[in-house]
Amino acid sequence: MDRAEVDTTIRKLAEPFNKKGVAITETTTFAADLEFDSLTVMDFVAEIEDEFDVIISMNQQAEIENYGQLVDAVHKLQAN
Repeated sequence: MDRAEVDTTIRKLAEPFNKKGVAITETTTFAADLEFDSLTVMDFVAEIEDEFDVIISMNQQAEIENYGQLVDAVHKLQAN
């Protein structure tokens, strides 16, 4: 799956969590822009892990601050 396909899939997974309908860009942050709390982040990450059959470690999660970084991380994990 190329990065664009990963991006499209993650956008679909994000829709139910994006309660305010924020337009998601590469620089959209989860905490500030989307107002995800820790439980929402856990649920969202679980959806991504299930969809892509990957595991995003807590260390990786801590380093991911915006949407573009998430897509890059999933794309890289999924390519392994």
